[in-house]
Amino acid sequence: MGCSLSKKSLIIGLLVVACVLLSAVLGFLFVIPYWGFARIHPMLPQVAGGLFVLMLAGLLAGFALLIAAVVLGRDVPFSAWFRHLSAHGLLTLLIGVGRLMGVSKKAVQHAFVGVNNELVLASLRSRKKPRRVLLLMPHCIQFSQCPVRITFQVDNCKRCGKCPIADLLKIKEHYGINLAVATGGTIARRIVVETRPDLIVAVACERDLVSGIQDTLPVPVYGIFNERPNGPCVDTRVPLDEVRAVLASLLDKA
Repeated sequence: MGCSLSKKSLIIGLLVVACVLLSAVLGFLFVIPYWGFARIHPMLPQVAGGLFVLMLAGLLAGFALLIAAVVLGRDVPFSAWFRHLSAHGLLTLLIGVGRLMGVSKKAVQHAFVGVNNELVLASLRSRKKPRRVLLLMPHCIQFSQCPVRITFQVDNCKRCGKCPIADLLKIKEHYGINLAVATGGTIARRIVVETRPDLIVAVACERDLVSGIQDTLPVPVYGIFNERPNGPCVDTRVPLDEVRAVLASLLDKA
């Protein structure tokens, strides 16, 4: 369940490059108007220089905390705040930096989710075990020819065994947690609002999983990528062993 060294290394490398690029941009934005400030007031260059130093120090401190959290595999002081604040823009930046370095978007997303999962587990293990857990599944895991509607009532499943829903219902009953199936981001957000979970264990493709982690902050999400033997969005599969392992680890129940 832990994040692999290669994923950590990728995220750390992208963070370092992103920090260098942002520092360079910040310096460029400062240098261009710097010489004109003196024409307005002789003290303006010093004031602008002080502001630049503060902004650069804040930028470097933020990235240093994020890198420390990735290296240690747990939150460090203030890193959770920085992580929440930068979740949307930072990932977009890392994907852009990855493209410049020849790293695919999919690889960056997998590394991001892996690091996120490790930080989520570390954070939850340091507190009381979550009381309300939500298993959130995509609709595409349901057998594509099944006539039963389970989006709003997963217990309607006939447990025929043609898709993972029957096994997920057993997991739900064993651990006493919530299980929901969503057809898209809007329905998923509605389910989260209604159930108000302490933890979400979500299965989805790269795009939906990453956006789900971002949209549900500060609720922690442990993300698991689905399996697509028939291509995207049709009769996808769930790594059930990983789902069970995560729940057993966090809920102290085999």
